[in-house]
Amino acid sequence: MRNKFDEQLELLKKQMIQMGALCEGAIANATKALIDGDIELAEKAIAADGNIDQKEKEIESLCLKLLLQQQPVARDLRQISSALKMITDMERIGDQAADISEITMLANIKAADNTNHIVDMAKATIKMVTDSIDAYVRQDLGLAKAVIDYDDVVDNLFNDVKADMIRLINEDTNNGEFAIDLMMIAKYFERIGDHATNIAEWVVFSITGKHISEV
Repeated sequence: MRNKFDEQLELLKKQMIQMGALCEGAIANATKALIDGDIELAEKAIAADGNIDQKEKEIESLCLKLLLQQQPVARDLRQISSALKMITDMERIGDQAADISEITMLANIKAADNTNHIVDMAKATIKMVTDSIDAYVRQDLGLAKAVIDYDDVVDNLFNDVKADMIRLINEDTNNGEFAIDLMMIAKYFERIGDHATNIAEWVVFSITGKHISEV
């Protein structure tokens, strides 16, 4: 019975990695679409949202099966319940990558010098998503805490973007609409960072049984 349970836990880890990879790919495509004005990549990022939603349902079904059929205790229970919380945040990450691409397409945005900090935000959020899932799979408390701390990098970059947009509008008020679109995109990246932080906090709980404020 335990062997079967361990096999299903390994399957859960693999599916979490797959969902994380889908999120990373969606963010990467949304970012490249923004940089290059590539409508096809923007459409891929939007389409990925459906795949992420489907993966969420698959993982949710597996978690419920583990809870109902195997009756896990202690750390196993925390690991499964944390996965259920984490996939909600990953699903929102998929939504926000799609939102970024929709703005890119509707506003016909193509990145210029003004989007350097947004690109840095994208790279930082991909790192946070990757590391938070790795921390879960490896049950690495140090890595989970590092992800939580790294959210400050994304927040600081968001402040840099705001400063860039203020300068852009001051240079020419005709840049106002463009600046607002870029601010919305930056806000979505900032939210992705928040969701990755949430994932890492659930990893901390899955390992310690305590929320980050108690560790």
